Amino acid sequence: MHGYELLEQLPDLTGERVDMGNLYRFLRVLETDGIVRSAWDDQAPGPSKRIYELTGEGRALLDQWASALRDSQTRLDAFLTRYERR
Repeated sequence: MHGYELLEQLPDLTGERVDMGNLYRFLRVLETDGIVRSAWDDQAPGPSKRIYELTGEGRALLDQWASALRDSQTRLDAFLTRYERR
């Protein structure tokens, strides 16, 4: 998706507004690291826009993060269940 689309959707995930400059700097770092790739979209109306997408490596990393979060959530749920039963 375009950077502006990402910028609009991030507050739904983070609960906070994201600085546009920081977002684009971070996207460049992710691209340098092979996590995302980008290409210019000349087909959309208006000026050309850069489209960002996850690479295979980026998708694998996202899957690992999701798995780690699921494991953490399971441990937290188990702790809270035991805590509430005390």
